[in-house]
Amino acid sequence: MADEDFDSGDALFEDIDEDDLIFDGVDEDDLIGKATGKHSRDKENDVPGLAPVKKARHGSVSAFNNAPDDRPGESQRIQLARKILADNFRYKSFRHEQEAAISRLLGGDNALVVFPTGAGKSLCYQIPAIAFPEIDRQTNERHANDSGITIVVSPLIALMKDQVDALKRKGIAAECMDSTKTWEEVQAINKALREGQLRLLYCAPERLNNEGFVETMKRVKGGVRLIGVDEAHCISEWGHSFRPDYLKVARFVQEIQAERVICLTATATPPVIEDICQAFDISKDGVFRTSVYRPNLRLEAEAVQAKKDKYELLYEFLKTHPGSTLIYATLQKQAEELSEHLTKKGFPAAFFHAGMKVDEKKQIQEEFMTSKIQTVVATIAFGMGIDKSDIRNIVHWDVPSTVEEYCQQVGRAGRDGKQSYCMLYLCREDFWIRENFARGDLPSRNSLRSLLMDIFDGDVVQLPPGETFKVSHYRQSAEFDIRTSPLSVIYAALELRFNLIRATTPEYSSYKFEATSSYYPRLKGIHSPESQAILKHAKKAKKYYAIDPTKVAETEGLRRTDLINLLNDLNNHGSIILTVGGVEQKYKVLGKLPKTDATIDDLTDKLYEDLKRRETQALERLKDMVKLVTAPECLALSLAQHFGMDLPGGTKKCGHCTFCLKGTAVQLSPSSPKRVDRAALNKVLQVTDVRDDARFLARIAFGIKSPRVGKLKLDKTPAFMSMADHDFDAILKEFKKACHEKDE
Repeated sequence: MADEDFDSGDALFEDIDEDDLIFDGVDEDDLIGKATGKHSRDKENDVPGLAPVKKARHGSVSAFNNAPDDRPGESQRIQLARKILADNFRYKSFRHEQEAAISRLLGGDNALVVFPTGAGKSLCYQIPAIAFPEIDRQTNERHANDSGITIVVSPLIALMKDQVDALKRKGIAAECMDSTKTWEEVQAINKALREGQLRLLYCAPERLNNEGFVETMKRVKGGVRLIGVDEAHCISEWGHSFRPDYLKVARFVQEIQAERVICLTATATPPVIEDICQAFDISKDGVFRTSVYRPNLRLEAEAVQAKKDKYELLYEFLKTHPGSTLIYATLQKQAEELSEHLTKKGFPAAFFHAGMKVDEKKQIQEEFMTSKIQTVVATIAFGMGIDKSDIRNIVHWDVPSTVEEYCQQVGRAGRDGKQSYCMLYLCREDFWIRENFARGDLPSRNSLRSLLMDIFDGDVVQLPPGETFKVSHYRQSAEFDIRTSPLSVIYAALELRFNLIRATTPEYSSYKFEATSSYYPRLKGIHSPESQAILKHAKKAKKYYAIDPTKVAETEGLRRTDLINLLNDLNNHGSIILTVGGVEQKYKVLGKLPKTDATIDDLTDKLYEDLKRRETQALERLKDMVKLVTAPECLALSLAQHFGMDLPGGTKKCGHCTFCLKGTAVQLSPSSPKRVDRAALNKVLQVTDVRDDARFLARIAFGIKSPRVGKLKLDKTPAFMSMADHDFDAILKEFKKACHEKDE
């Protein structure tokens, strides 16, 4: 959606694209819908709670792995890895430290790989996955089809699908378990797993909440030989794109007794590396890093007084820098408008963002890959998993939110080794958008406490360990004015830090379908209790039949899962056109839940401090990005040092960045604190009678979207964004006075 089209709202701008970042594995039938509704209850079998994560293995260490290794380059396992590299991937030799990382995995140990974008991280798990059956054959330790599987956890659906397709073309058995799979396809994958026919299985971290998936992986034939954790920086709260579900990957590794783990990322600072190593029991000698410095990249930056000044600079840049160009913008609307401006000026450009249809995005990607389109203006998702070697220019129309994001994006230029240019335009006007994103994720303390009271209501706190309850994140986000991103952080903390609850397989609350001509004949011909129950309870209203599988299962004494499976089967055979909605998250009680005001207050304080720290970190990351560009030193050196490295040979200058060429730092226009505009302050107080939430009022003044702001349509009033040029903390302080709140 475009930035003016918010409803109950997740982020300030839904179009801060995480386009192909998927939220998968959410339901027993893997179809995603919006959620509504309140708590409901049921009981399941016990699942162990969170335990300290250590590296788990099963089976003996292979004699193959203990072969004499006086000359590591000539060892048996490396010879095998080189053969696979040549035969399956058509490469003559390994790059960077691929060989060392692969050797360590084949030797049975865990590893962390920190390679730049496009440096071939995926080979570090693909080659071991292919090698395991051959190792087993040579050592006679396992029977045929008993060589287990490699699981790859990745948040990028496009990358997963591309890799699976590429592996299949090479004759390698690989599959992707994602929300686009039909019930029949899921069953075919499960059958291949049971029979030991798959070498690699890709999935999203969210799938690890699916109990059925976890249980299947525990029983997979031959066990899980290796888990590859892509975008591993997401596990660290110090990382630039922390994702709560990544915290559960380490627990998953332990529960399924995976033999070994490899974590992969292109951007990891020393604190992030430490977090990853601690979570996955990786020793220091298991960390393989290569420098972020790319000598063929010309890192440039230019400061402007006003945003409008960027246009002529960009036109001139494109005139003098021909070739494939990727321009990063923050918002969907920006991407569309800038591409239109460029086209009118004689620089044909396409735009790309999450609001586009899938076919449109595929077409843009294909035309850019084949150079039919030279210039694409895109939001942050474009380029993830796209391996185009001859991108000559990367332009940042706005300041990136973090140094890591900047590094990852400029890393997409010049993968062919030829000279390429990376230009960043710096303007103070852009900072408001970035601060907006950071400020919008911190709810008020009152909202947080109300949420906890809702989660742990009178019915839930009476449940013993092992019982489950359901909630709607969608409803809670809207009702308590908390965006879905911090809401997921809150639930992850309740699960992993406080050990109160554990996420299990979510369910839908709404099932409806349109019947085709084969509906009755097929259903009547099945002769099962489930088919009879559907015929009896599915009620037609106009065009659609509606059925509640939970109630039907309870009434008829059936398993809900069996009813769902039959509905999916009917849908896959074209007997019905199934529509589902109202996804409800499901949680298992692990221990004693907070019941008193005092325990709720204590939990509120701890969670609020965590969320407040995350806001501070986000703002600090933006400051680090600005410091990187404006520092009076080599830009390439500053970038390397951010990741705990130096330039090759200890040199202090790359010789071709903006600072090295001009000899002066990029100068950002000075700013001075603005006195609080009392008239604007009063304007906000006049448009709403809310006086119980100072942060909510500050959001209106600063122009920050939230579920409550959207619901009350306050973003349509003149008060919204009326104080966007103010210091947020200063206006928050004033609204606290109006609400009679104490300073935090």
